[in-house]
Amino acid sequence: MDKLNDTEQRLMELEVKASFTEDLLDQLDQVIVRQQEQIDQLVRELAQLRQQPGDAGSGGLRPASEDLPPHY
Repeated sequence: MDKLNDTEQRLMELEVKASFTEDLLDQLDQVIVRQQEQIDQLVRELAQLRQQPGDAGSGGLRPASEDLPPHY
């Protein structure tokens, strides 16, 4: 009888662990979905930035090598 109770206890512990594992997996899936949405948004924004004209006068991006220190 003791062996049956021990087996039932171990089975219950495994079921609890499995339940927590499923919950954690669901949470991680949600994190991955959110991160992929953020990556997609950043890729779109980067594509838009690359399509903008590179005029230095219009506030566009310019290479750091063109920046002169203030004392020049």
